[in-house]
Amino acid sequence: MSDEKVVGIVLVSHSAEVAASVAELAKGLAGGAPAVPVATAGGVEGGGLGTSAELICAAAASVDRGAGIAVLTDLGSAVLTVKTLIAEGDELPDGTRLVDAPFVEGAVAAVVTAAAGADLDAVEAAATEAYGYRKV
Repeated sequence: MSDEKVVGIVLVSHSAEVAASVAELAKGLAGGAPAVPVATAGGVEGGGLGTSAELICAAAASVDRGAGIAVLTDLGSAVLTVKTLIAEGDELPDGTRLVDAPFVEGAVAAVVTAAAGADLDAVEAAATEAYGYRKV
């Protein structure tokens, strides 16, 4: 493991498969982004659909490299669970931030930006700007 401080990325989805696929896509489009720690918290323990605070906390701990953690979520209860964990303040690493961004496009932007060595504010800004990606 490198001593370099880099922003970690956590992708929270109601589905383990969706979270893993988005992580694979984001890392692939970032040239593999080997230096960017990306973890997923998809579904619940045992493999069902849902959101697990325990999986989110474990994912965040696994990507903490001292430069902050950007958490991107898919839907309602994932957002609420992350907000609750941040508000409680003792289960997630310091510098964990919920990023208001579209799940797929935001994840790609976050990983690409983190791979360039950007700080948490820049990673958040890039992911948030993904809302502006027009398709038509």
